[in-house]
Amino acid sequence: MQAEELANQVVTPPDPRLGDYAFPCFRLGKNAKEEAEKIKARLKLPDFLEKAEVAGPYLNFFLKNKVVAEETLNAIYKERKQYGRQNIGKGKKIVIEFSSPNIAKPFGIGHLRSTVIGSCLYKIYYALGYDVFGVNHLGDWGTQFGKLIVAYKEWGSEQELENNPIQCLLQLYVKFHEEAKKNPGLEDQARAEFKKLEDGNKESIALWESFKELSLKEFHRVYNILDVKFDSFHGEGFYNNLLESAIVHIDKKAGTKMSDGALIVDLEKQGMPPLMLRKSDGASTYHTRDVAAALYRIKKYKPEKIIYVVGSEQKLHFQQLFKVMELAGVDKNKFVHVDFGLFRFPDGKMSTRKGNVIFLEEVLNKAMELAERTVEEKNPSLQNKKEVAAVIGVGAVIFADLSNDRIRDIEFDWDRMLSFEGETAPYLQYAHARACSILRRALKEHNLDVSPHVNFEIIQLEEEAAVIKKLYNFPDVIIKVAQTYKPHLLAHYLIGLAQAFNEFYHKCPVLSEEKNHTKTRLLLVDGVRQVLENGLNLLGITAPEEM
Repeated sequence: MQAEELANQVVTPPDPRLGDYAFPCFRLGKNAKEEAEKIKARLKLPDFLEKAEVAGPYLNFFLKNKVVAEETLNAIYKERKQYGRQNIGKGKKIVIEFSSPNIAKPFGIGHLRSTVIGSCLYKIYYALGYDVFGVNHLGDWGTQFGKLIVAYKEWGSEQELENNPIQCLLQLYVKFHEEAKKNPGLEDQARAEFKKLEDGNKESIALWESFKELSLKEFHRVYNILDVKFDSFHGEGFYNNLLESAIVHIDKKAGTKMSDGALIVDLEKQGMPPLMLRKSDGASTYHTRDVAAALYRIKKYKPEKIIYVVGSEQKLHFQQLFKVMELAGVDKNKFVHVDFGLFRFPDGKMSTRKGNVIFLEEVLNKAMELAERTVEEKNPSLQNKKEVAAVIGVGAVIFADLSNDRIRDIEFDWDRMLSFEGETAPYLQYAHARACSILRRALKEHNLDVSPHVNFEIIQLEEEAAVIKKLYNFPDVIIKVAQTYKPHLLAHYLIGLAQAFNEFYHKCPVLSEEKNHTKTRLLLVDGVRQVLENGLNLLGITAPEEM
């Protein structure tokens, strides 16, 4: 077994009392316990290991508290906001497509998932040294705009559109589907209107641009609240002029054929439905635009990976897209679909066309109002209460999403979404504020500032060691999130760190009369403060110094 393969076998025991690392010996012989004993007998431990013990089929290793404490706390003190950042992605580019709402529709709670998962992954890859390009692939093209143009011409009002654009457009979209049930001919009109849009009809383009501009103003307001940024807002419409060249490229590399008047790539041999590049009326499809976008991004960015943060409902869509790109000669490992479950109402799925959508801005505003009341109750003398309440409320909503494994559906629940108890962002923010408070008191009351020149030998208590080992693991957690595309691993890590810190705080007096202990523990508290700040920032959450 090669050294790298051996290293990949090492795991972290579920119970810290079993050690810090464990090596499973199942593959070394029939009796794994005997193999573990043999390795232990021959082993010469390096300086950073305290001991090795056999536990069943595992050989468990225990780190030396002093060595880990000195290395970790000095690194945090020196690197500060950079602690956890690494250069493993240096010289490599990653494109992340995320958020991607449909223009002319409300920015609903359902858009939160792609937005915050994508933003977190953007920050994670940036922290690992990659050049990252965040793309908001706006849904600004397709038959839905034919429907909207028909609805606006039939029932729209320019005044209503100016006064309340998204609400007006939503009502028109809902009305179209209600009327189409009674008059199916409206669907044909919508397809014809979209074809006019694709063909560059001036009236259609003017309406479409108006819908887009008004929608973007609304979206930017929400993005500003969430503090989410993008490098590109190229939506589907941007690729309209690149569609024909993309079709020619796919035809040449992967092969196409006609089927009932439509142009397709046949994927029957791959066990999938065909990918349609052109409808029988000559109009493009989502797939056509995604193919054009993929080819454009490969040429422009030359990325290591293109990551699509899009809901699980689109799994087949991306399987087809990636297979066609592979057939066209693109490395299949270049594409990743980071799928996620949906927000659901207790009585079913959200649907724009039925009008049952909860606006994301409404959720964020309600969270901030609730936070402001809580701050007023708990700390009425706090300065900048409104600003602090804003970061607490927004943080609560973001964490309520990111703390869940992304592949699971989340049932929409106001109480759970805005909870300030248990494993929540406010719990982490409060742990950070408590650490800041301890450091302020040390300076004000004891004239003690944080210093790396401490006696690491005196770190003996279990609660101290537990916190330090958590801090030591932070850089590995960042890598794990990047490997799995799962932000909840970072969220759960931070909860574990805050819990370990609270146990330490209650059992180990920081500002004691024993100055050596105080100095060492202040360095530890500062390490917790810094890692909580760094970790929360990677999730897209602000860590306030007071609450």
